[in-house]
Amino acid sequence: MRTETPPTVRLEDYRPSDHLIDRVELDVRLDPHDTRVTATLALRPNPAGRAGAPLVLDGDDLTLLALELDGQAPASDAVRADDSGLTLHRPPQRPFTLRIETRLDPTANTRLMGLYRSNGVYCTQCEADGFRRITYFLDRPDVLSVYTTRIEAEREAAPVLLGNGNPVGAGTVPGTDRHYAVWHDPLPKPAYLFALVGGRLDRVVKPFTTMEGRTVEIAVYVEPGKADRAAYALDAVERSMAWDETAFGRAYDLDLFNVVAVSDFNMGAMENKGLNIFNDKYVLASPETATDGDYAAIEAIIAHEYFHNWSGNRVTCRDWFQLCLKEGLTVFRDQEFSSDMRSRAVHRIAEVRNLRARQFPEDAGPLAHPVRPKQYAEINNFYTATVYEKGAEIVRMLRTLIGETAFRAGMDRYFADNDGTAATLEDFLKAFEAVTGRDLSRFAEWYERPGTPRVAVSSSYDPAARTYRLAFRQTRPGARADAPPLVIPIGLGLVGPDGPLDGPLAERVENGVFVLETAEDAVTFENVAMEPVPSLFRAFSAPVRVESPLDDAARLTLLRHDSDSFNRWEAAQRIALGLMTAQVRGETAGNAGADDFVVALGAFLDAEALRDPAFAAQVLALPSEGDLADEIGTEIDPDAIFAARRDLRRRLGAGLRERLMSLREALAEPEGTPFSPDAAAAGRRALRNAALDLIAAADPEAGTALAQAQIAQATNMTDRLAGLAALALLPGEAREAALSAFAERYANEPLVLDKWFAIQAMIPEDGTVARIRRLQGHPAFANTNPNRVRSLVGSFSLANPTQFNRADGAGYALVAETVLALDGTNPQVAARLMTAFGPWRRLEPVRRAVAESALRRIAATPGLSRDVTDIGTRSLAG
Repeated sequence: MRTETPPTVRLEDYRPSDHLIDRVELDVRLDPHDTRVTATLALRPNPAGRAGAPLVLDGDDLTLLALELDGQAPASDAVRADDSGLTLHRPPQRPFTLRIETRLDPTANTRLMGLYRSNGVYCTQCEADGFRRITYFLDRPDVLSVYTTRIEAEREAAPVLLGNGNPVGAGTVPGTDRHYAVWHDPLPKPAYLFALVGGRLDRVVKPFTTMEGRTVEIAVYVEPGKADRAAYALDAVERSMAWDETAFGRAYDLDLFNVVAVSDFNMGAMENKGLNIFNDKYVLASPETATDGDYAAIEAIIAHEYFHNWSGNRVTCRDWFQLCLKEGLTVFRDQEFSSDMRSRAVHRIAEVRNLRARQFPEDAGPLAHPVRPKQYAEINNFYTATVYEKGAEIVRMLRTLIGETAFRAGMDRYFADNDGTAATLEDFLKAFEAVTGRDLSRFAEWYERPGTPRVAVSSSYDPAARTYRLAFRQTRPGARADAPPLVIPIGLGLVGPDGPLDGPLAERVENGVFVLETAEDAVTFENVAMEPVPSLFRAFSAPVRVESPLDDAARLTLLRHDSDSFNRWEAAQRIALGLMTAQVRGETAGNAGADDFVVALGAFLDAEALRDPAFAAQVLALPSEGDLADEIGTEIDPDAIFAARRDLRRRLGAGLRERLMSLREALAEPEGTPFSPDAAAAGRRALRNAALDLIAAADPEAGTALAQAQIAQATNMTDRLAGLAALALLPGEAREAALSAFAERYANEPLVLDKWFAIQAMIPEDGTVARIRRLQGHPAFANTNPNRVRSLVGSFSLANPTQFNRADGAGYALVAETVLALDGTNPQVAARLMTAFGPWRRLEPVRRAVAESALRRIAATPGLSRDVTDIGTRSLAG
């Protein structure tokens, strides 16, 4: 593993590859410690490259066994091979063939990049630059090749052999106990989309008929004995295929679509052409082992990886600076799919919760970067919420600006113009300019600037003229003084004391959207009979922070009467944030006060809880400690934030107790009702469990009894885990007994044990650091399993602010030690754990100093990986 300081790669330095690889023939002979890979590459000079340039192939941790150029060994002075690659100094200036044989040790590959072995299963992960750990190659996304792969292994150890594309051959190796399979992918692809799998796997399968009348076999492969948990994933693939045909006109293009679940995987999943490899937590599900959240995540991630078949595979990205071109666009597509499968309003709230929890703090910290970065040192560290979630929001804004019909036409044009190519953001926007005639160069600024814009809103009402004026002013924290204003779509509506006001009209408001294109602008509504309450940024029409003119009385009006579900939820969130912020700052609360808020929530529950339990559960869920920290901004004291949120939860639980108890009764499933993961059933469970959380906060004794009864009576993991989570916040013998019983019951269920580790990691008590250290010695814990590390140390660092940010530094020390312990074996996971330090500069002085010390300790450690070095350098810069 290379540990030198990584070089900076810059977008402005991009140039095409000097050579192209038209065809790749791979012969992979699998062995646990001595895998041999023979790659035969059909190369030619790139007319767009530099004439006469040397051929420089990427490589990492490879042993070169043989090399032939057009069937002959090149002279020793004609080639150089080292840790960073292979260079052919004077390649032919014509098409030629290179044959390369390398040796790998898949079992020793703890980085889980390239070809590795997980629980006896051989698998690959090649994005972003893992293919160079399999063979020497032009490992960049703009080199597209047609692949034929022969995979050979012992039949007993790996009866299933899978590759990209379609199967074209299979057989036994004479005189051995080995067999082989040959796969051919007819569509050119970059190396990062290569995949192979070999192992003992069970399969579930079903046919799908495309809109073109072709039959595709869909198959999901899982570890032996777990096929009964793959049904939901298989169903999600089928629904994804059908939806993409209807929503975007995209049909699947191969004879097979395979999904494989493995237990050791650095990412959630990977969209390899025709052979998607998944972390098994996003495939395996049964009522006894998976929560409603797990089912929703499986559905979304299955869809995301399938949708990449067009937005990522058929049209890939020219370079890694264009990562948002495939990821942001595909997140938008999977969000639309999930919205259609479930409740659009509730899903939109969940999307924004996620954006604010992950991307807004990223934008405000030292790891901030544009959606399309201008430079990077380690590309693995740019698979971020900014690229994914903010990238999706930009696509959503584009649709809002041009309308759904033009957006669909633009997507059709984009796919048609760029099919089979490696595209750029400019290619993407050019398609929409072509169908609309609009200049989108100003809109493109969203991709180029880091930071979260702010929009300040003021209002005035003229009763004599019956006009209502809204004025907007945008600012860009950290932006250059000469940076142009952004194009910001603002969803607008007016609400009166009895409901939405539909009569008032305003110029430049089309389909309920006003577009702010200058630093300051205003819109005036005519024929407004009374002073209204503005409903601003409906459906969260732009990823901005809003400085609103609304007081709590106005927000209560929106909560009661707005026709936009997102802004009803947002009104409750803003009231709660105001109440908690006032307590943290020692100020007087807003004019609604906590008692008024309780009354308003009670009225809301009476009107809405049984009609839409999923939405009601979202409204009851208070902003997180992270949301409150983000609201306060600087000099953050996590203990004061925790206390403010705890006190408001107690107050709501006490004031709403009778309603909450009644709701739990009304929403209980009749005995014998079969479990269903559908949105309606999940919504009922969500509201019952939100009620349990608030009751337990106000009355620990009653909460303990309710949680114990729920665990004992639960027929599904959602309710059982919610009961355990409620007990985890209530110290005492009941909690420890429940935790022990849970661990014993699910001792042989790794994915369920991940939940058990995570619940304990999030306990907001002084003893949690010691608890985690004990759990790191638990027989079921292993640093080699990314899921287990994320569940314990990741949950602690990201979801337990008081203990991670302990003033004595014990939380920082725990995470720093884990980062350093992991860095030598899996630097990707180590670097992602380290991002938890991102907000350190916004802490109060004591914690700020302790966090900085922990960061500097990591950064000063000799021999750090490129991944961790990059995060450390950026975290400490400035």
